[in-house]
Amino acid sequence: LSTAVSFDLTLMEFDYYIFILCFQVLKADHSSPLRGEQQMYKLDIGWPKTPEHFTGQTFCVAVDSLHGLVYVGQRGDNVPKVLVFSKEGYFIHSWNDTVEMPHGMFVWNTATSSSVWITDVGTGKHGHTVKQYSPLGKLMQVLGTPGNAGSSLIPLQFDQPAEIFVEETGEIYVVDGDGGMNNRLLKLSDDYKEIWLTGTNGSGIGQFKIPHSVTVDAFGRVWVADRGNKRIQVFDKVTGEWLGSWSGCFSEDGPYSVRFTADYKYLIVAQLNINRLTILAAPPVGTIGNCVVTHSVQLADETKPHLVDVDMKSGAVYVAEIGAQQVQKYVPL
Repeated sequence: LSTAVSFDLTLMEFDYYIFILCFQVLKADHSSPLRGEQQMYKLDIGWPKTPEHFTGQTFCVAVDSLHGLVYVGQRGDNVPKVLVFSKEGYFIHSWNDTVEMPHGMFVWNTATSSSVWITDVGTGKHGHTVKQYSPLGKLMQVLGTPGNAGSSLIPLQFDQPAEIFVEETGEIYVVDGDGGMNNRLLKLSDDYKEIWLTGTNGSGIGQFKIPHSVTVDAFGRVWVADRGNKRIQVFDKVTGEWLGSWSGCFSEDGPYSVRFTADYKYLIVAQLNINRLTILAAPPVGTIGNCVVTHSVQLADETKPHLVDVDMKSGAVYVAEIGAQQVQKYVPL
């Protein structure tokens, strides 16, 4: 045991600590690079300190790199929908108001405040919305009409919006279509006006079949996990122009989540059905080219990694796993 562990534990507390440690080590044995590949990340077996706080299906995770916080969205009956941990793994608090079925999450920091954006794919009175909360769970903004699935003809009427990405400027990118009637990518201004909108249901250039995750790189490009079409599509963030796509790396399973590493050298992709994190080389300024797999982390069977997020300070990767009903933290080597 680490010398940091206090020796005034009761016998019951000591036994519990040993149980948790052994459980985490067993989990670590199932997370490894594919054969012949150099390991790029290591599982942090001590995160979180109290995994019993995961009481539902963990669908999404968002990192507040500035304040060292990790938000987790989970689903289930009579469970808190949002859990908040420190980056060290200590449970802080939870909240539940007006969140029905969280799907995607994003933390937005400004010079004066922080907020948490959540996409809600529920079909009840709070669903089909994109919502902004304070760090303590106070509802600040609702985009969409709660409880009403929308048409692609109306920009701010969502149907199972999958994920959101917010830039420092406050400009917002939403992928709308986790199985609903909409299959589109929408960019909004900081006052929630449409800047551009692209995408319809289909497999052609710029079309989507379940656009599931969205992120923006350091070179003005928007990356979308086009899950049903087993590809990633890339767009110009200013104009919405289609710039290219990657499909060669996803013959086994489509991409569920896209996030860049802290240095923007790699793109981390979660593939739920094959229980894998695939790490691709990110292209510099210029053409998109073809995708190149540089590393992979093979997770345990039935882990089902859904969405990921990256601590842009430490480089740590957090993975929300539906099957395992937990979030795991991987630290760069």
